[in-house]
Amino acid sequence: MLRMLSRGLGLGAVLLALTACGTIERPDPVPLRVLEGQLAPTVDPRIRAGDEDKLRALAEEFAAGLGQGEAQRNILALSGGGANGAYGAGVLVGWSQTGTRPRFDIVTGISTGALAAPFAYLGSDWDDELQAAYASGQADGILGPRGLAAFVAPSLFSPGKLKQLVDDNVTPELLQAIAVEHAQGRRLLVVTTNLDGEESVIWDMGVLATQGDEQALTLFRQVLVASASIPGVFPPVMIAGLTDGRLVEEMHVDGGVNMPFLAVPEAMLGWNDPVPGVAASPDRAAIYVLVNGQVSRDYRVVRGRLPAILARAYDSMSKAALRTHLVANATFAQRNGVAFRVAAIPGDRTVSSLDFSQESMQSLFELGRSSAAAGQAWSAMNAGATVAAIARDPAGEAGEASDEDE
Repeated sequence: MLRMLSRGLGLGAVLLALTACGTIERPDPVPLRVLEGQLAPTVDPRIRAGDEDKLRALAEEFAAGLGQGEAQRNILALSGGGANGAYGAGVLVGWSQTGTRPRFDIVTGISTGALAAPFAYLGSDWDDELQAAYASGQADGILGPRGLAAFVAPSLFSPGKLKQLVDDNVTPELLQAIAVEHAQGRRLLVVTTNLDGEESVIWDMGVLATQGDEQALTLFRQVLVASASIPGVFPPVMIAGLTDGRLVEEMHVDGGVNMPFLAVPEAMLGWNDPVPGVAASPDRAAIYVLVNGQVSRDYRVVRGRLPAILARAYDSMSKAALRTHLVANATFAQRNGVAFRVAAIPGDRTVSSLDFSQESMQSLFELGRSSAAAGQAWSAMNAGATVAAIARDPAGEAGEASDEDE
């Protein structure tokens, strides 16, 4: 699959001068072009980078979730990773099979993690639906080529199969179940990137589920598709929003553009003092980060071609951002006496985030399931251990250039 993307990138580079028309038409000012200009009033489910009051309330809710009550409090953060999301789905199902999977107070998702987050939030009773979404072949062929239309479109691949996957799995029944859990104080959060504002937007999906009408269902689906829309691979999703009092269309893409996962809100990471009310005991509170990918570096000879160089540079950049984010979150957890656990695809496994074939995704799902069922998926980390683990180069001889780089 990466070879397919690389060839597309190469051809796109050659024909760059011919793709000027491959854009989304956006007049100025950008008008709202959905629901015939009508938008039913409701509570805004989004938390923007500039929404200080909402961000403060969210931070306080995270702090309360980690430090209050008699029962252990748990946060689950699902990262991006494309087809590698099958591994995370397997981990959740295998974890259920051990009988030790917690009931999470807060579940967050980015990119492919956003697609799995509703099922993870609803718990083990929805494992069958989670497994079907990732391991039954529903995603096979998701990278549907546009043909010549790719040169007059804002992405290499059509979003049709991705939208269909979301529509098939996000049903009114799923929203009803989420609304019930939201009413009990649990939170389901999904992150997109607003390219117009260069900001991450956190969506409270329980608010949408509680609204429960057709508009809420449509927006719920739009947010999930947007969070999973890798720029250049899938087109941006235009979502209605308010800017300076005007109703406009905002351009939203993959939440992983700005952050690899959401475990602790950015506003909390810089707090110098322990969070008031957070229990200083790891057996009372835990953060679980499920990485749908690999953390460790791997050595591979990169071919001297533009597509291979771009693909490898993107992979290196993404892993570096992931490691930095893990360190920041592990430091917060250690400072506040919160257990911090990470699960990721083993570094010795060759994977591709763009290989959506049923065979590959079933294999990754089984790897995650068997690892979790055997109690081997999760590693406890503190800041020092995390730094040591991610700074160490893997042992082994330099490898030959693989098909992924061709």
